[in-house]
Amino acid sequence: MSSSKDRVDRPEDDVDENDMLDADEAAEEIVNEGDDVAMDSDDDEAVELVLQNDSIAYFDLPQDSLFAIAQHPVHPSLVAVGGSAGQEDDAPGAGWLFDTSAAQSRPVLPPSFASDPAAAAEAPKSTQLDSLFSLDGHTDSINALCWTLPRGEVLVSGGLDGRLRAWRADVRPQSGVSMKLLGETQEVEEINWFAPCPSATNPNTVALGASDGSVWVYTIDPSDESNPLQIVQSYFLHTGPCTAGAWTPDGQLLVTISEDSSLYVWDVWGVAAGKGLVGDNGMTAVSLTGEDQRFEVEGGLYSIAIDPKGAFVAVGGAGGAIKIVSLPRLTPQAQGQARSSGGGRGGANKASADATAGGQILASLHTQGDSVETLAVSSLAQTTPPTTLIAAGSVDGSIVVYDATRRFAVRRHIVGAHEEHSVVKVEFVRGSWLLTSCGMDGVVRRWDLRAGGTGGSGAPTGGQPAGAAGAGGAPATGDAGLLKEWKGHRGDGEGGGVLGFVQGETGERLVTAGDDGVALVFEA
Repeated sequence: MSSSKDRVDRPEDDVDENDMLDADEAAEEIVNEGDDVAMDSDDDEAVELVLQNDSIAYFDLPQDSLFAIAQHPVHPSLVAVGGSAGQEDDAPGAGWLFDTSAAQSRPVLPPSFASDPAAAAEAPKSTQLDSLFSLDGHTDSINALCWTLPRGEVLVSGGLDGRLRAWRADVRPQSGVSMKLLGETQEVEEINWFAPCPSATNPNTVALGASDGSVWVYTIDPSDESNPLQIVQSYFLHTGPCTAGAWTPDGQLLVTISEDSSLYVWDVWGVAAGKGLVGDNGMTAVSLTGEDQRFEVEGGLYSIAIDPKGAFVAVGGAGGAIKIVSLPRLTPQAQGQARSSGGGRGGANKASADATAGGQILASLHTQGDSVETLAVSSLAQTTPPTTLIAAGSVDGSIVVYDATRRFAVRRHIVGAHEEHSVVKVEFVRGSWLLTSCGMDGVVRRWDLRAGGTGGSGAPTGGQPAGAAGAGGAPATGDAGLLKEWKGHRGDGEGGGVLGFVQGETGERLVTAGDDGVALVFEA
């Protein structure tokens, strides 16, 4: 059949009579048996889309999701992000380094409160940040980043391609930063996480967990160009993917967990072995698996946090389960600190009798209804008595805060902390009552755990906190303690959630990694 365009272009004399409409057909009436619905657009309510951006700066060079973010330990304005490079399935991973110090602070008050509102309105609202360096060489998404401790001499990237790539960072305040690739290694199919070792006697050491369950520890020597990446240890006891890991505060022990519901405390440097605290396998100071029904978490473990005093580790997993396990105490100082950290009065005699072994299940907690994806611990030495808090973020959108010094009682249950969207990360501002969280709703929120209601005004500074669960009392719920929130990512669970953030030690500036491919800088 000829196209309609051909019919229009043909001269009138060339039109075939067969193409003409029959007179009978022209007279035929087509009856609509259904009821017509009148179109009345005037009655429809206008849909208003409100976009809110509270950021003071943004980095939008990435073309796809940012999965990882890391902040320099000495120069916190230096931030690295990594993720996918593009929308294609086979797009290689990519990462970038940028400096947030170029971000200009916003006025505290809106322009209408300024002495010259017109001039205030012209002030820059958000600063675009440029890339200082691009992290290349990965053939799949970068999903793990870290700076080595204690000075951030090396930036390490890990990807779903199993590659570990290390760059030496030369930071000079007057002339910027220069990056140089030291080398790469690939021992596994996929890298899940990195954890830098905080031990001052073992600098530039990182641990990683892989999808095959293996755990690797590397020391990176920036001065050795021929062999900068040196394997310290490798472990293969996990039978499922190794999902998370963390070092004890002194960097002597490494704790890892897995989807197979196992927990191992590795004696990386042989300190525990020297004290006779290593098991029969010669590698672990503590071994707990799902074969012990008290420890079993059906569906696996996914999150981990260690007490700043090194007394216990909290691990979270499927179904909202959290297990609290005591850690070996290798020094007298750690032993003394542990007595004031957790376990409650009921376990005090037991802890004293077995002060160095570790491995006791101090508590099994189950408050949330879905997987616990993130955990954080804060030690508050300024309170009387000293307080240790554990925060847990869940896929069900809630945050629960436990008081470790009160037999791990629920102190606060914030239902719908990120509405119905998953809580991706919780982190305390170091040594404080302030908790920062982010979620797949695209929002970052800060909570004051002293406060009994929305906002932080009037919160007590010591003693019995407002809203705390006392004897026979109920924990605070709802949005009690919400201090501030920051918006700017797309959110709503549609590829726009916040997949991570960094906030330094003071929490004054936060930098996010978004599923929408944007990093934002917020000011507290």
